[in-house]
This record gives sequence, C-alpha cells and structure tokens, in this order.
Amino acid sequence: MIDPTGRFALVAGNAEDLGHAVARELAAAGMTVAMLCDQADAVRALADELPSVRAFVTDFTDAHVLRASAQEALERFGTPRLFVHNSAVFRETPVLELDVPGFKAETDSILQSAFVLSKAVWPGMVSARDGSIVFVSSGSALSGFANEAAYVAGKHGQEGLMKVLALEGREHGVAVNTITTGAPIDGPLAYTYSDAQRAVMVPPSRLAPAFAFLAGIDADFASGHRFNAFQVSEAIRVTREGASA
Repeated sequence: MIDPTGRFALVAGNAEDLGHAVARELAAAGMTVAMLCDQADAVRALADELPSVRAFVTDFTDAHVLRASAQEALERFGTPRLFVHNSAVFRETPVLELDVPGFKAETDSILQSAFVLSKAVWPGMVSARDGSIVFVSSGSALSGFANEAAYVAGKHGQEGLMKVLALEGREHGVAVNTITTGAPIDGPLAYTYSDAQRAVMVPPSRLAPAFAFLAGIDADFASGHRFNAFQVSEAIRVTREGASA
C-alpha cells in the first residue's frame, strides 16, 4: 500500500452526493483534490467548504473542453496518484423515443469522458510507474434495463475500457479498476428504487472510505477488478472499530 498523504487526486463527476463524499474522504486522508464538475455552483461550494479541494468547471460531453480542463488541473498539480471517474447522465427513455443526440449526451458523459480523462493522466502515471484509476460503475455495466439504452451502453463500455487499461497498465504499475456502490445510495436516483431498496439506502459517506483505500493501491495489489464500495468501506469501518476497542 502507498500512503496517499500529500498526494494529488483528480475526481470527475457530480460535486454533490457521492462526489462530495469522496472529495471529503480524500481530503481527510491528506490529499489535494481537483474536482471536475459541470455544475458550477456545486463544485465551487465544495471548494469553499474544503480548503484542499480545487474547483474546475467543465463539460463532460465536450471532449475538447474536458481535455482542456484536465490539462489545467495537471499543469497545476502534476500527475495524480488517484483518478476517480464518476461522471454520468441518466435519463429513462424508451429506445423508440431516444434520438442520436440524446444517446450521445449520455454515452459521451460516461464513456467518452472516461477515455478522455484516462488518456490525460495516463502518460504521467506510466512514466512515474505510479497511479490508481477508478471508474464508478453500476449494475447497468453488467445487466440491461428497459428504457436505459444509452446509460447501459455507456456503463458497459466503461467496464470494457477498464479491462483494456488494466492490461496495458499492469507492466507500468498503474492500477485500473471499477467500483460499484454495492448498496442503494441516498441520492438523485433514489426515485428509481423499489420500496425494499429505499428501506436499506445508505448515505454516500458510508461508501467513501473505499475510495481513499483505492488511492493507495498499485497494479500488483489489484487491477482489472470490480470492487464493491459498501463492502470495502464496511470492512474498513470494522477494522477501525476493532483497532480502537
């Protein structure tokens, strides 16, 4: 394991909910966090709240804008020890009503942005033989759901991209993995849950320790794997409680 204290993390996605919790956890672990987000007010509020977080407003569906935002962060902070990709657009739309612009908006926010940002951090990580890349995945990366053609396609593609990068990064010591929430998360998509799922929802903060853990791994520890944020975070919690008992 590598101590991430004093290191840099690049986090891409919603500055609220899970993104907010992850940024807070990484900051508590002693990392400087560059938060890329398409919600200007949310990401700036997060940076105001946490002194070690820097806000970068971007557009995840525009490759040129996103590449420029990533480059700005890298020029300011250098190669990240951790890159977390949590960008996604979710819209429930029957395939007969889904047009090409709508399909691209969802898949670009997930898959294209994962590719653009991974490619931005890749040269520095490979050169340094140091880095951990984490794509936030979901059940939609393995299963199909009605009215989610674009979202499911994007998540499936992201899972495939992870597998390729894990293979290419292994000889350079770069870990590339995906992670699911592992439990229903109390957030914007809670309306899609069943009553049984709502009954066991957890706050995003319950899942954040897993991301700080993955900030310290390399390819020898794990690469090409699919982690469960709830399980990892619960194991960390139990270990901490046992150590303090």
